Amino acid sequence: MVTVEQNERWTRVGPGTPGGELLRRYWQPFLPVAKLDENPVQPVRLLGEDLVCYRDRSGTVGLVGERCAHRLVNMAFGIPEAHGLRCPYHGWCYDETGQCVETPLESPNSRLHDSVSIGGYPVEEMGGLLFAYLGPGEPPVLPPWDVLVHPRALRQIGLTVIPCNWLQCQENASDPVHSVYLHGHFFKYVLERDGLLEERAADPTTHRSHTSIAQGIGYDRVISRLDEHGVQKAMVYTPERGAKEYEERWHSYMIFPNIARVGGGGLRFEMQFRVPVDDTHTNHIVYDIYVVPDGVDVEIPATPPCYEIPIFDAEGKPILDYVLAQDMAAWWSQGEIVDRSKEQVAATDEAVLHFRRLLDDQISLVAAGGDPMNVYRDAAEVGEVIEGHPRVGDAGYRGMRMGAYRSMFHKGYWRDDADRHGPLLEQVKALMQQAEEAAAQRVEQAAPAPVS
Repeated sequence: MVTVEQNERWTRVGPGTPGGELLRRYWQPFLPVAKLDENPVQPVRLLGEDLVCYRDRSGTVGLVGERCAHRLVNMAFGIPEAHGLRCPYHGWCYDETGQCVETPLESPNSRLHDSVSIGGYPVEEMGGLLFAYLGPGEPPVLPPWDVLVHPRALRQIGLTVIPCNWLQCQENASDPVHSVYLHGHFFKYVLERDGLLEERAADPTTHRSHTSIAQGIGYDRVISRLDEHGVQKAMVYTPERGAKEYEERWHSYMIFPNIARVGGGGLRFEMQFRVPVDDTHTNHIVYDIYVVPDGVDVEIPATPPCYEIPIFDAEGKPILDYVLAQDMAAWWSQGEIVDRSKEQVAATDEAVLHFRRLLDDQISLVAAGGDPMNVYRDAAEVGEVIEGHPRVGDAGYRGMRMGAYRSMFHKGYWRDDADRHGPLLEQVKALMQQAEEAAAQRVEQAAPAPVS
């Protein structure tokens, strides 16, 4: 049973809190680079701290305190200079560390700026996404997760601010069985209710609602294990429960502390980052790539575009007719911060409980002065890429049992995931169409010539 004290320890993210100190040991993604193309100065709220991100005219990106030290004007209205961000009120200018470098209306001999700082955090870019390190000491290595650094892929970044604590989102990454009902029976019900079942889910062999329901046939139990990056989980099937044979179906996994590696299917691979805005809001970042196979020619944008993934429709009703929307509704409908002391956990929560034990252990490790898992200090040891599961670029992989539809967007299955809101949807559909044709051509060319 979870105590109220444990729940507080896990969910509070501000400076000095146990959970907040853990999360500050990691580079946290906070903004797509494309947002700075829209406006080079952006307000940011991250781990309960109010900040401003800017790109100056030299291309340097800074993440600094929200308010000018002089008269506390919000630096979101700042002016990007050749180097630094200038307050619009009296012109005080700050560099990317938050150090004041100029107070132009003071005496020419004034050294006031030397003693003024609004604070700042290191920023790095990877794959078109900006990461910040809010922790103490020398920043660790920014991990080159394979989805972020794959060299030949279309990529786009989806953003949603979800009105709930980050842990409600992340626990989903250790819960394989929810798919049977949330993405199966519930998905089917939503489509039936909206009169879309025949249009959207006519094929019982591929559509997610049918294949998720089928996941329940022969299911016996959940098992989980810790690997070098986080918690893996599997659904076990047995003949006694109706399966043809004993089988362990290992699903995508939870990368500690707040990443999920999901959505593998053919050409499409995805990472989801559950980044706390504060205790009751989560910046949910969906990072999708679509691998361009040999023989397919696609123009790849220099900067991955970003887009908003809505929770509600134009009438204010929850959107429920695709997979991520169903997940998000499950998370925020638990409340801003779920009271886990009132839960009735069950055997199906095996991997969730494994994750919670890991979370407790890593918080204690940080409190004792250690580095938690997935914090790397040696770039050479990390290498150029950290491979995930499934391996990006394995075009023969069909992902989890539910992943096949994710390589069939050109056949109408784009409607079933958040990608449908993305600006690259048409390019993705064309890519999948070309990839299917190229694969068919390779099969035809490899076939033995008919005997005359």
